[in-house]
Amino acid sequence: MPPRPCCARLRQSVPRWPTPRNHDAADAAFGSPTRKESSMRLAMIGLGRMGANIARRLMRGGHEIVAYDRNQPAIEALVAEGATGAATLEEVVAKLDAPRIFWIMLPAGDPTESTIEALLGLASPGDIVIDGGNTFYKDDVRRAKTCAEKQIAYVDVGTSGGVWGLERGYCMMIGGEKAAVDLLDPIFDTLAPGLGTIPRTPKRMENEGEDPRAEKGYIHAGPAGSGHFVKMVHNGIEYGLMQAYAEGFDVLKGKSSDKLPEDERFDLNLTDIAEVWRRGSVISSWLLDLSAAALAQDQKLEAYSGNVADSGEGHWTVEAAMEEAVPVYVLSAALFARYRSRVDGTFGDKLLSAMRFGFGGHVEIPQ
Repeated sequence: MPPRPCCARLRQSVPRWPTPRNHDAADAAFGSPTRKESSMRLAMIGLGRMGANIARRLMRGGHEIVAYDRNQPAIEALVAEGATGAATLEEVVAKLDAPRIFWIMLPAGDPTESTIEALLGLASPGDIVIDGGNTFYKDDVRRAKTCAEKQIAYVDVGTSGGVWGLERGYCMMIGGEKAAVDLLDPIFDTLAPGLGTIPRTPKRMENEGEDPRAEKGYIHAGPAGSGHFVKMVHNGIEYGLMQAYAEGFDVLKGKSSDKLPEDERFDLNLTDIAEVWRRGSVISSWLLDLSAAALAQDQKLEAYSGNVADSGEGHWTVEAAMEEAVPVYVLSAALFARYRSRVDGTFGDKLLSAMRFGFGGHVEIPQ
């Protein structure tokens, strides 16, 4: 379905967003998606923003993709770029050699659940099912046991990188049995950003148990469920960071309020403030880069509704903290602020919407 006209205008009006920091796309040793010589063939099931670009990066790295989606044009787009199309899950299975690898990139909940159930009726012992979406980690634990009964490996991959992952690579937090994760390493190595230009951490790898792959942008976090658990907490932290920027800029904008004494009102240039904070400040970050780009386009952020969505991970992070009796004042407040934004929005909420569009293409437009 084509985007509504207002959505199209929003996408056209937003500037070219700053790319994630510190990864040099020209770094041939680590940044190229062709680092591993081993080519693998796998299915990509779900060709939305993330799934399609993961498939493209893998094809650029020399891997073979069998592409499946309920949306036929999405399949055709990848076939035009070199993938093998499949019209049904049965056809996906037929076009892969054992042991088959199925990467599922669908919304958490029923779309993923029903697809895995269908695959378990078609897959053979030794096959591998990968869930790369934002699944609740307890569902992974349950699914891994179900898959194991059929001698099928289950791997959960918490995947971060958003719309920039195609060019810059994806940060991946992986859960599952070591044998399966090791077998899939050429895939993860291709998708990861690589060492890039980030300075290496002093004394890293001097302690026992540290994963050398972390410097490349992916880790084997532990057994099934651990990958999505780490990604869940990652997103909870993301909520808190974004909320801090949003509230700070709300305070800056509010300093011109006529409710203040006249000699204490400041008409501050938010674009300049965001820009200067990007350079040498201790609060510089990619999220601030995205904020600066949005403010440079429009200081009032009128293209954004400020009705800020949450995709579940923030809620699950707070739930996990409650189970562990760990206080999470910032993360819980950031989650509740998103709930509040849908009832009574602020300028800061619009900045949250702008950041979400910048890193993930999430469109939250005025109604």
